[in-house]
Amino acid sequence: MAGLVHIDLFSSLDGVAQSPGSRAEDPDGDFAYGGWQAPVDDSAVGQRVMAGIRRMDALLLGRRTYDIFAAYWPQYEGPAAEIAERFTAIPKYVASRGTPSLPWANSHRLGADLAAEIAALRERHREVHVVGSIEFARGLVQAGLFDVLNLWVYPFVLGPGKRLFPPDGPAFGLTLLEPPIAGPAGALLLRYGPGPAVTTADMG
Repeated sequence: MAGLVHIDLFSSLDGVAQSPGSRAEDPDGDFAYGGWQAPVDDSAVGQRVMAGIRRMDALLLGRRTYDIFAAYWPQYEGPAAEIAERFTAIPKYVASRGTPSLPWANSHRLGADLAAEIAALRERHREVHVVGSIEFARGLVQAGLFDVLNLWVYPFVLGPGKRLFPPDGPAFGLTLLEPPIAGPAGALLLRYGPGPAVTTADMG
């Protein structure tokens, strides 16, 4: 049975997914709200995120997110040590147009044929997770090269910032995989898979 590709993203209510965990994570465009998700302690988020980390057997990352993770997790010592150990132990696949140095243990660069690479990862792994990596995740979603979109939506409106679904499209459908899960701090988990094309009709 082929494995599944999960995309894990934190988003504001108006769709901004930029720099949720740290002020310095992604300041592109003079983004003013870096670290917007970090102060929110939501037990439902923590439990579901940790469950996903324990199940995953590979990471699939964009180059920028890889560089951020590689500079942080291998040296990490603290209450999230289980995450650091898991991320370091499992294979990490990096999408990059260049030929970057990949110093983190078990890191591999993807080839140019993304669809073929994703198919090979599904054969090789049980559960591959894309974490962050907004631009890369956007391309996967638009091409239907994913199985599960785990979208945590927070009750904030942030205005300008990078989005998984940009205002200029394209249009496509998604399929809800399970009822939404609400956390006590107001975060909402929406789990989607690829869906049918968007169609239109008149009400009545």
